[in-house]
Parts: sequence; structure tokens; C-alpha cells
Amino acid sequence: MLQLNNLEKLTKKRKRVGRGRSRGGYCGRGNDGQKCRPGANSEISAFFEGGQMPLVRRIPRRGFVNVFKKTFKVVNLTDLENKFSDGDVINQESLRQKGLIKGKEVFPIKVLGGGTLSKKLTVNVNAISESASQAIQKAGGAVQLL
Repeated sequence: MLQLNNLEKLTKKRKRVGRGRSRGGYCGRGNDGQKCRPGANSEISAFFEGGQMPLVRRIPRRGFVNVFKKTFKVVNLTDLENKFSDGDVINQESLRQKGLIKGKEVFPIKVLGGGTLSKKLTVNVNAISESASQAIQKAGGAVQLL
């Protein structure tokens, strides 16, 4: 019968280390050493190698990361030719709707001159190559840099 005084405990009783009895002289901590001392769990990190030079410091550092680098999402003229119709305005939202730009992050957009363009488009982007700009203007479109 289910009664309040018969309920099973939800939590296990915690193992208290450091008291003798059935655990023997070392109380479940193993032989003497750094890890048997009190507070050792918080002081020793997982990648500590016992005082020898750590692997992270033994391996040489190579390369260079430029923190000021600007990454652009790139779109070619062939993509604009295939996905958009005559007279459309091209900006970040329209490129996302057509699937040319993926993800939720906002990156600057650059249009490159790969391919040909025959439609009159208005392009609002952050950067554009000279050949792409000339091709858009030649087709009767307009380029506006943000």
C-alpha cells in the first residue's frame, strides 16, 4: 500500500569519502598522491600532465588569424539572371527569400561579374566588382552601394 512513510527516496545517499570503516585505510581514494588530497578535484584540470610540459605548449604555433578581416557573402550575375525577373530590387531580404543567402547572420553582400545579365535590376549591396557594375548598368539597371 502506498503511504507517505513508505515512499522510496528520489536521491541516492552521497558517498562520503574520508571515513574509514569498510572502505579501508585509503577510504576509496587510492594510494597516496596528488589526487588523494582534499580539494584535488577542483585544483587539477583535465589536461594537467603531472608537471611535464603540456601538449599545448609543446606543439609550435603556426599561422595567423586576421581579426579585422571582412567576410562577404558572394553572389554572381548568373545567380541574379536565373532567380530574379525584370525590374526586381535586389537586397539582403530578397536574396534570402530566393535562397541565394543562407543563415540568419547578417553579412555584407558582394556581387561579382561571373556570367551575363540581360534583365533590368536595381541592386542594393555593400560591395560590387567593376565588371558586375558595368554589366548591370549596360542592361539598364541601377547600382546603389550601402
